[in-house]
Amino acid sequence: MLDTDVVVAAMRSPRGASAAILRAARHGRATLLTSVPLAMEYEAVCSRAEHRLAAGLTEDEVAVFLDAVIAVAEPVETHFLWRPQLRDPGDEMVLEAAINGRADALVTFNARDFGATPSGFGIALLAPRVALERIER
Repeated sequence: MLDTDVVVAAMRSPRGASAAILRAARHGRATLLTSVPLAMEYEAVCSRAEHRLAAGLTEDEVAVFLDAVIAVAEPVETHFLWRPQLRDPGDEMVLEAAINGRADALVTFNARDFGATPSGFGIALLAPRVALERIER
């Protein structure tokens, strides 16, 4: 399960740990999950001019990137709404998809925003580098 900040980092830095996680998923070494609301959030955030320009991508190239991310992700149906659980409403759909998708881990740069809440659902909170190390083992 990838937080929006991890998807943006993968787009902006194709050589970083976040992008390596996406490549691992593409090769079947990791499973990504997404819900419709989360996919829409990925699109809204990645399409922002600040991220698009920092990545050196056109709007069409961002769309291709997002299509690829969504294509490798397993869809998660929302059976239960778990909101509110977190202090940042923008993170709620990430947690909700992780819970409904029975994720093992939620990968984020902002562990503080999630606090201990994911662990209450049996979900590990990992930085991209740590998640990549687990994948590579």
